[in-house]
Amino acid sequence: MSSPYYRRVLLKLSGEALAGDQGYGIDPGTLTAIAHEIKEVVDMGVELALVIGGGNIFRGLAASSKGMDRASADYMGMLATVINSLAMQDALEKIGVITRVQSAIAMSEVAEPYIRRRAMRHLEKGRVVIFGAGTGNPYFTTDTAASLRAMEIGADVILKGTKVDGVYTADPKKDPTAVKFEQLTYIDVLGKGLQVMDATATSLCMDNNLPIVVFDITTPGNVKRVVTGEPIGTIVRGECS
Repeated sequence: MSSPYYRRVLLKLSGEALAGDQGYGIDPGTLTAIAHEIKEVVDMGVELALVIGGGNIFRGLAASSKGMDRASADYMGMLATVINSLAMQDALEKIGVITRVQSAIAMSEVAEPYIRRRAMRHLEKGRVVIFGAGTGNPYFTTDTAASLRAMEIGADVILKGTKVDGVYTADPKKDPTAVKFEQLTYIDVLGKGLQVMDATATSLCMDNNLPIVVFDITTPGNVKRVVTGEPIGTIVRGECS
């Protein structure tokens, strides 16, 4: 078995990744497949934390653009991320992966409160920690929550699982001439407006020199490939080699 290149990682998944081909809600087959991908790297001794978006259930920004109060819409989006977190916890524990959900919004009946030192202790014990409810603040995305939590727990890298195998000059599904980037700097991402993570999240990673790897989560075995250092997807860091 290949040895891990990264020892502690934060995996960021969009809510849409859980919806599968149905485009909305949670697809049980997709959820189980991702859970098995996670188990594979946890069994290698990798400490793994998760942040999952809520766009498959409710997207605050989209609702606010249609007249809903932005803060209220964002809180609803945070609750959607907790639903996804509990679904992922169930899928992981069914295949023997011990998991804890920590929520940035207090809901003690279903999740622990987010406590940094407790989260790190769970990771040290080999448990997967799922961070729900974003940062707990409106106007911040789950991308920003992923960057913030990754920094707080001392992660080596953010792995951003998407439905595309990296970052391209344009949408490869719409533009056949789109070219894939193998490596990018944070400045490239910010300057070119590339859809890696939002500007706040990217700036946070840049300030703390935390690399981001964007890869295709839908290909079986890809999480393990990234964790063992295989050059798949697109890596974003301070300077390209």
